[in-house]
Amino acid sequence: MADIETLDVTKIPPMIKHSTIFDRFNALKEGEAFVIHNDHDPKPLYYQLKSMHGDIFDWEYLESGPTVWEIKITRK
Repeated sequence: MADIETLDVTKIPPMIKHSTIFDRFNALKEGEAFVIHNDHDPKPLYYQLKSMHGDIFDWEYLESGPTVWEIKITRK
């Protein structure tokens, strides 16, 4: 895998966690990606992204628990 930024969302205050992830996603160009590192399954975030952006992203679990979740989010 190429050098892809990992955003450790465990270090982001809860009140701005999703908006920080959305800002990072919105900054992606087509074909670019980043990884979110979290301490729980961020499935609600997936549904939020899906409702906001439709089918313009890929969501790939790189690690799925039980203590760490890493998801690669790519802009199609």
